Amino acid sequence: MASFAKIGLNNKVIEVLSVVNEVLHDSNGIEQESIGIDFLTKLTGYPLWKQTSYNTHGGIHNNNKIPLRKNHAGIGMTYDEDRDAFIPKKIYNSWILNEQTCLWEVPVARPTTKLENNQYYSWNESIINWEIKTKE
Repeated sequence: MASFAKIGLNNKVIEVLSVVNEVLHDSNGIEQESIGIDFLTKLTGYPLWKQTSYNTHGGIHNNNKIPLRKNHAGIGMTYDEDRDAFIPKKIYNSWILNEQTCLWEVPVARPTTKLENNQYYSWNESIINWEIKTKE
């Protein structure tokens, strides 16, 4: 199955649909994104679609194939035309976009110190750092 993201206002992903791979094949049996877009446009009446891949995350394809648009699209993500990438919603204002992966990263590395069994690290945006929390 091939996946396609429906792109709405401000390049936000508003839906993701799957299409049987054979629908995308041209007369030579080669998969073409444009054929999938034409198919979905005729089916839905909506013209703006971009192909995405469940196997792509952080610019890496799980099956060692060519990654498609950095990340698999999801509702609420943004399609960035300049990067030709799907970018997740920014969770915290302090986080920084990694240009290679198109994923948001913390500005301070998570500590590696081993904690007690009932403790964990949690991001605290007000201090822009990690803090130790205790599970209840």
